[in-house]
Amino acid sequence: MTTLLAFVFTLGVLVVVHEYGHYRVARACGVKVLRFSVGFGRVLWRRQSSPQATEFVVCALPLGGYVRMLDEREGAVDAADLPRAFNRQPLWARAAIVLAGPLANLALAVVLYAAAHWIGIEEPKALMGPPVAGSLAERAGLRAGDWVHAVAPADGDWQDVSSLPDLGWQVAQAAVRRESLRLQLTDRAGRAPREVMLDLSGIEGGEVDAALARRIGLGGPYSEPVLGEVKSGGPAASAGLRPGDRVLSLGGVPIVDAKNIVERVRGAVRDGQPVPQQWVVERDGRMLSLAVTPRVVQEGGQTFGRVEVVPGQPPQRVTVRHGPLQGLQQGARRTWEVSTLTVKMLGRMLVGQASLKNLSGPLTIADYAGQSVGKGLTFYLGFLALVSVSLGVLNLLPLPMLDGGHLMYYIFEGVTGRPVSDLWLARLQRGGIVVLLMMMSIALFNDVTRLLGLH
Repeated sequence: MTTLLAFVFTLGVLVVVHEYGHYRVARACGVKVLRFSVGFGRVLWRRQSSPQATEFVVCALPLGGYVRMLDEREGAVDAADLPRAFNRQPLWARAAIVLAGPLANLALAVVLYAAAHWIGIEEPKALMGPPVAGSLAERAGLRAGDWVHAVAPADGDWQDVSSLPDLGWQVAQAAVRRESLRLQLTDRAGRAPREVMLDLSGIEGGEVDAALARRIGLGGPYSEPVLGEVKSGGPAASAGLRPGDRVLSLGGVPIVDAKNIVERVRGAVRDGQPVPQQWVVERDGRMLSLAVTPRVVQEGGQTFGRVEVVPGQPPQRVTVRHGPLQGLQQGARRTWEVSTLTVKMLGRMLVGQASLKNLSGPLTIADYAGQSVGKGLTFYLGFLALVSVSLGVLNLLPLPMLDGGHLMYYIFEGVTGRPVSDLWLARLQRGGIVVLLMMMSIALFNDVTRLLGLH
């Protein structure tokens, strides 16, 4: 129920803002607005202050909305109302009215991102876990416990990194652009500063998703190799391990991050039999060496070792918060970055350089809406801003049926001095419908495969 309510609220907010942009600018240009509709289909709620006023309605299918303006092409118009008809407006006014919807969504995204920064976002600190073995990140010299302070393009200015998600965003943008990224690092105590270069010029960023960082080789947040809960009666407890023990080495291999513990324990099986391991731990300032024999477990067709212990401590977190002006600046910057990234990915999908799996539809939006609500207000604001940017950019695509398609007609009219003919309007309209149906079908297919775990 939470997911459904979050989805309906998300679409409702975005549709109202988008259509209000059209409505407000149309009124400012003197155009008569007949109906402001949220949703399609059967009318559930209606309000009209007078027969000559705009009719506001909420309809049963909440997958969009529209603003219906007085227009001679859609019906007879009284002579007295002709100056208020949309088709009688100058070219600049018609273009402004059409452009206002997508711009309203982008403006909303700026405010939402800014609000999230004003409230404060609690995120993992930019302390790196161990990079994937043999990956680009490992070859660049990244190590577990590295604290990333700033990033910069190969020939650009440094930009501070506020958190691990912020670092991931900077890396994703550089991967899409296929350009190298410099990183300013210290150890986790802020000592030993150094600089490394991530060469992303050859990275295959076909899909901008959570797996992109793994393909590059970036690890998760750093987790100190200190044991948490030790299950009573398990192999770890039987061997004498206790909560709070700091693991220094395991099987003779130095341990620098909790992820190393998991990897070493899971791999301590040979020919279906457990392999005893020597654990060297620090406890109350003393060094202890304990022999631990893992339990062999079979799950999902895999065989691995388990010692019944929770390795590692929760990652360090920071609260990213900005003042009023800086928050707005950050909101505008993030809106611009997401917009340009979206355009680049759409362009790369069009020429086959990026996977069509990046397209998402209503099922994925609903799922993410529910998840973000569960994580708190700031996460939901960020999600709402992201969808608002996507809606704004999508509507600016030069496809008939979208605002960008109408702007394309107006550009033609401005260059040639005459409107697009009715014949070509009909042809383009049919072609636009086909393209939109194809995009919607791909997005829905991606939604279903994601929900089924097949993506």
